[in-house]
Amino acid sequence: MIRHLDDFEAIYGSEREKTLALLRAIDPAQKDVVLHPGVRTLERLAWHLTQTLTEMPHRAGLLPDDPLANQPPPAEFTELIRLYEEQSARLLAAVAREWSDASLGETVEMYGEAWSRGQILTVLVFHEVHHRAEMIPLMRLLGLRVPGLFGPAREEWAELGIPAPE
Repeated sequence: MIRHLDDFEAIYGSEREKTLALLRAIDPAQKDVVLHPGVRTLERLAWHLTQTLTEMPHRAGLLPDDPLANQPPPAEFTELIRLYEEQSARLLAAVAREWSDASLGETVEMYGEAWSRGQILTVLVFHEVHHRAEMIPLMRLLGLRVPGLFGPAREEWAELGIPAPE
């Protein structure tokens, strides 16, 4: 559970960079390939991550608006990445400006439940990591190079001259 703003800034700042690395590794020509009827496309997952950056904070009273609500993904994948970058920076700035360490224990109505502000920030981080984990196998199935997010990816071991672990 996030209990200090400095922790959120450090953790989310790092996770944000990992998400950007993953988004930048997606070939726009393959963004909307349907690999299975029950599985979201890379574009849909990326847009869901981006929309959540305004939806949850708005619902929590942190942001005054939700500009991405009910919007389709941009036609150009580079614009989606730009919006993710812009809205994730907006989130970080709003948290630093509007909330304090002391206020993280205060509860807010979220999806019919009472969540602490610290829980909201924790869920935002876990939500992003969860959906990145969905995107990685899709990228591999599409033959895309996956960047190492928590250490070297399979492709990066060879570049280091080390056999990839089994």
